[in-house]
Amino acid sequence: MLEVREGKRCYPDSVVGVNVGLAFVDCVIAFLAFYQLIRIHSRNSQLGWTRQKVFHLMIGSSNLGYFLYFVLTLVAACKGWSCWSHSCGFIAMAFPKILFVAAFLLLLSFWVDLCHHSHDDDEEEGWSPQEALLEKMNRTDSKSYSCRRCCTFRSVSVGSRQKIVILVSILVFGIMMASSMLMWIGTRKSPLDSAVVAQVYVDFIAVVVLILGGALACYGLVLFLKMRKVRSEQVSSEMRKVAGLAIVSVVSFTSSALVAITTNIPLFYHWHGQQINGVYTSLLLVVYYFIGTSVPSAFVLFVMRELPPPIVKSNRQEESRTITFMNDVPVATHPQQWTAATSVQNQVSRASPI
Repeated sequence: MLEVREGKRCYPDSVVGVNVGLAFVDCVIAFLAFYQLIRIHSRNSQLGWTRQKVFHLMIGSSNLGYFLYFVLTLVAACKGWSCWSHSCGFIAMAFPKILFVAAFLLLLSFWVDLCHHSHDDDEEEGWSPQEALLEKMNRTDSKSYSCRRCCTFRSVSVGSRQKIVILVSILVFGIMMASSMLMWIGTRKSPLDSAVVAQVYVDFIAVVVLILGGALACYGLVLFLKMRKVRSEQVSSEMRKVAGLAIVSVVSFTSSALVAITTNIPLFYHWHGQQINGVYTSLLLVVYYFIGTSVPSAFVLFVMRELPPPIVKSNRQEESRTITFMNDVPVATHPQQWTAATSVQNQVSRASPI
C-alpha cells in the first residue's frame, strides 16, 4: 500500500477531501455538544455536573480533538513537520480516542449499576425489581439536588464503578504517554522503531474497544429485558434508546477495531512522504473515524438531546406538603404498596438509563 514518494509531500486529493470532511463533521459534533452543554447548564446550574453534562463535555472534547488532529495532519504533511511523524502526531491521534472510550466506559458503568442493583435493599423497602430499576435511574439526581454551587465538581456523585472508569482512563493515558516517550527515544540513535510502538498501542486500544462493544451489547440486552417489565410510556422510550445505543456501539466499535488491527490506518499521521492508494485509504478512513467515532458520538448526543426541566423550589415544597397531607389519611390496607406505587409513578417521568 505504501511506497516512498519523491517530490511531493502532501496527500492525494481524495485523501485530503476525506480529511476535510471528517474535520468538518467532528467540528459540527463538538459545536453541538458544547452548545447543548451550555443550554443544559443554564437550566439546572444549581445541580453542578450531572451525568448529562459530563457526557456532553467528554463527547465535545473528543470530537474537538479529532478536528484539530485532521487539520494538523494535513498541515504537517504539506509543511514537512518531522515531529508530527513521531510523538507529536501520535499524541494528537491517541488523546481524543481516550476521551471517546472513557465516555462509553462511563455509559457502561451506569448500565452495570442498573443491572446489578442490590436485591436486598429492594426486599427491605418492599419494592419490586422494576421499581428498584426506576429508583436507581434517579438516585444520583435526587442526591445532588441539594447542591447550590455552580460549575463545581463537588456536586458529582461518583460511584464505585465510575471510580474504576476514572482509574482505567488514567491508566490508558499513562500508557499513551509512555508510548510517546518510547517513540521520542526511538528518534535519538536507538534501534527502537516508533511505528512499531505506535502499532502495538493501537492494537491494544482496538482490543479494548472490541471488549467495550461486547460489554455494551450484553448489558444493553439485560437492561432492555428488565425495562420491558415496567409498563410505562416513558420507559418504552428509554428502551428504544438503550437498544439503539447497544446496536450502534457494536457495529461502530467492531468496524473500527477490525480496521485498526488489520491495517495501519490509525497511523495515518505517519504516512506523509509515502505513496498512498487514495481511494482505498479514503474508504478505510471513513470506516475507522466516521463510523467508528463520529456516528456513536452523534447518536449519544441525539438520545440525550432533551433538556432537563428547570428547577423550581416551590414545586418541591408543594410536593412535600401534598405527601404530608396524604399521610394523615388512614390507609386500611397495604400502605407500603401505595407508597411504592406513588414513588414509581413520580420517577417514571424522569427515568433515564444514560
